[in-house]
Amino acid sequence: MALPSRLFRFKIELSNPEKGDYHSLDFRVAQHPSESLQYLLTRVFAYALSYEDGLEFSSGGLADPESPALRTANPNGGIKTWIEIGNPSARKVHKAAKAADHVKIFTYKDPQVLLLELASEPVHRREGIEIYSLSGSFLDRLATQLKKDNRWTLILMDGTIMLNGEQFSEQTELKSWPFSSDKGS
Repeated sequence: MALPSRLFRFKIELSNPEKGDYHSLDFRVAQHPSESLQYLLTRVFAYALSYEDGLEFSSGGLADPESPALRTANPNGGIKTWIEIGNPSARKVHKAAKAADHVKIFTYKDPQVLLLELASEPVHRREGIEIYSLSGSFLDRLATQLKKDNRWTLILMDGTIMLNGEQFSEQTELKSWPFSSDKGS
């Protein structure tokens, strides 16, 4: 018998003064039985930090490896924003860049490994792909504070995430990783 998913609720007061973005987010995320808490929390941050109207988690979740982890649809039915988590394969990033107007990757793993793989393979419009990394130790500390119902205040300023919960306060850098290779198709 398969293990059930765990459901978490997040109410996040989001402030990104540099972009003038201020949102009150209220959403639920199911943790697949094979999903680590680092992966789950990275999905939560990807959602919050990329929030726009229509942003949604993949309906197939981890069970559908060909779909984006998160996406926003275009009015014509295509994909406006495709967001991946972790270190997706160069083939999947290439597919995403061909299918979507905008591609983002949020990783909790070593971003150098991802950059090396993407530099060694043809990736469509690689220079426009945004790659961000979160500290694994930050996510590990946050995982100890995770509850079924989470209320957070998240501020992003000067590349620093400041996160306050009911009984904790954490801070980490959101690193951006540009491509340095000109390979692509």
